Amino acid sequence: MREFTARFATAEEIADWDTHVTANPNGGNLLQSASFADVKADHGWRPLHLVHEPADGSQASYNLVLEKKVPGLGKLWYMIKGPDVADVEDVPGVVEASARFVAEQRLNVFAIKIEPDVLDSEHARAVLARAGLKKSFNIQPNDSTAVLATDADEETVLKSLHSRGRNAIRRALREGCEVERVELTEQNMRRMYGLMDTVGQGEANVNLRSYEYYAKFWTAFERAGQGRLYFTYEDGEPSVGAYVIAYGRKGTYKDGGSKPRRRQYGDSHLVQWTAITDLMREHGIVEYDFCGTPPSDQLKNKEHSYYGLGLFKTSFTKSVIDFVGVHDQVLSPAKYAVWTNVAEKVQRQLWVRRTGQPFY
Repeated sequence: MREFTARFATAEEIADWDTHVTANPNGGNLLQSASFADVKADHGWRPLHLVHEPADGSQASYNLVLEKKVPGLGKLWYMIKGPDVADVEDVPGVVEASARFVAEQRLNVFAIKIEPDVLDSEHARAVLARAGLKKSFNIQPNDSTAVLATDADEETVLKSLHSRGRNAIRRALREGCEVERVELTEQNMRRMYGLMDTVGQGEANVNLRSYEYYAKFWTAFERAGQGRLYFTYEDGEPSVGAYVIAYGRKGTYKDGGSKPRRRQYGDSHLVQWTAITDLMREHGIVEYDFCGTPPSDQLKNKEHSYYGLGLFKTSFTKSVIDFVGVHDQVLSPAKYAVWTNVAEKVQRQLWVRRTGQPFY
């Protein structure tokens, strides 16, 4: 096991946070970004910036931590999509460093939720278990997801698509479907939110956050030069919308929505293809995350809440991957027991009742 130390980032490092995160061993994740930290700061969390440095002097890992105070227990940390490590074998050293740092700084943290983008396997689960980490429920929609390799020319990537997706794109082009990257105006954001709040979201059992949350999110990433909005139209009104993000060399389909019973075949596929090729040309992305499918062993389970979304996303790529998901690092067993048995449920209910938003 490699040894690590942990510290808070300096002001200079925070000012250039995205450069550090995208240089992480695994390339970073948009949910570790400066823009996302700003979004969560407006929605009940305190962003912290942690740096984990290997004792051998090799590449450091920059990790966003979201902190929430829990009355009577102390502080809960959520290391969202982190720690970013090159290999699961580095996770034990990172969590040991976090525990030492919390104790030395007397930060009163009773548990740290970690969520590394480490592929799920028996070996990975065994390494995390030996490190004393406890498996918890997954939080992010892309703990299982479809990923398209985009590290080739456009024609090669198009040919790599599943035939259903490729044929849909070509038909939409033949029939004159047009996709437009649109300005992020108040009107267009309202239109996008309206498309998201449709039967498609209901089928996916997605808990739609408030318009204000999405407006903050979209605006933050757009201002950072990372996010963009696409529409296609029927009868002069947006019929399919997609908000996508380029972060480092990764592209992500973050939000989408559409009107039901549309006439144009393949319109949603062409929206995705347009976004993907734009990000390839302008940002050099090497992969595109469709952001959420059923787990790879449940793709044919029609009862899964993401079944319909999975059908659409796997029409582009059959590369569905599962990450290890959320694990809890217990720093105070007594307080953690209270949290998991009583306090977490109460906190989540109170937060939803007060804000109408998900807790995490």
